[in-house]
Amino acid sequence: MESYLLDWANLLLRWVHVITAIAWVGSSFYFVFLDSSLTPPVDDDLKKQGVSGELWAVHGGGFYHPVKFAVSPPKLPAHLHWFYWESYSTWLSGFALFTVSYLWSAGTYLIDKSRMDWAPPAAIGAALGFLVVFWLLYDAVCRLFGRRRNGDAIVGALVFGLVCVASWLACHWFAGRAAFLLVGAMIATAMSANVFFWIIPGQKKMVAAIQAGQPVDPVHGQRGKQRSVHNTYFTLPVLFAMLSNHYSFTWSHPQNWLVLIVMMFAGAAIRQFFVMRHGHKLGRNGNPLPYALVGVAAIVGAIVWMRPVPPATTPVAAGNATNLIAKETSNPPASGTIGYEKLQPVLAQRCFLCHGEQVQMKNLRLDSAPSVKQHAQAIYQQAVVQKLMPMNNATGMTDEERDVVRRWFEGGAPVP
Repeated sequence: MESYLLDWANLLLRWVHVITAIAWVGSSFYFVFLDSSLTPPVDDDLKKQGVSGELWAVHGGGFYHPVKFAVSPPKLPAHLHWFYWESYSTWLSGFALFTVSYLWSAGTYLIDKSRMDWAPPAAIGAALGFLVVFWLLYDAVCRLFGRRRNGDAIVGALVFGLVCVASWLACHWFAGRAAFLLVGAMIATAMSANVFFWIIPGQKKMVAAIQAGQPVDPVHGQRGKQRSVHNTYFTLPVLFAMLSNHYSFTWSHPQNWLVLIVMMFAGAAIRQFFVMRHGHKLGRNGNPLPYALVGVAAIVGAIVWMRPVPPATTPVAAGNATNLIAKETSNPPASGTIGYEKLQPVLAQRCFLCHGEQVQMKNLRLDSAPSVKQHAQAIYQQAVVQKLMPMNNATGMTDEERDVVRRWFEGGAPVP
């Protein structure tokens, strides 16, 4: 029952998280586009009101004319829309999902004993520490260097260094899939904290000054704009880290920390292209295409670097099941397939711990031939294609044993 309820919680939280994330990312992308596309107002009345930029757009059968005031409008409207619940809802649903999916069963999903053999409470504390420490260091970097000469470049370089260090530590301390997700959650936490601690408070101070008839300090808008720009560059790296959960060839790579860094760098470079392209059309900056090409080159380089290596021709024995495989592969049948009698020892040694008579995780038993036949496709996908099972390879399944599963499945998945 616990597993069933956790599955429902995972589904519903993931649904909410994706919906709110779409709303947050969508509004962020739109306002970056809007700022980059504004042109000086033509109408004299708009100039007198203090409008610094305007945009004409057509969408959904209507015409839109948003304008931006340099510091403050002459008068606040009765209804002022605030953009912050998209951010807060995304973080809250994401943290709840991370808790249900990883922290609740830290011994299974968060800990990889081949990397770091620690107790679940220690692993949970370290994981939560990533979220807090990264925000504190990132915020300190912005405070110290953000307003200096070439501050944006300095902050960008230092934050990239922080992300690299965090990626290396996460991938050496936690299970690969959890490590990627944790780094994404770490950056996403900083994004939401930017909204909570800087963007919204600064905007509230601006509104309070206007309502009190006092001059508006432009520094609040400048700080909010700076953090908002940071958030838009964080977006694509975070999305990659979250989506990588479904693609084990990324986080199961021997140098998975480097894979994560390369792909996040590529995402940030490509985002730079989209940020600058609108200004390029208006003649404000050079052609940003080189940024996109650098990002694409990084992705192509990762694809080439991570290409599968042909398996060795001589199998290496590792455990009783692997010894059986070695005997089988030394004189394979002409068809190259394997029967159930060779598959069963592999399942017994590597899979029965979680899917046997005593425990049936996900309501799946692999200690009976009919059940194995029924779930043959899932076994092949999880153990061979994605290499997701055994979870974090807790039982030490070898590549030779995965090849047994492959040959059995490709031979028609025979059972007695």
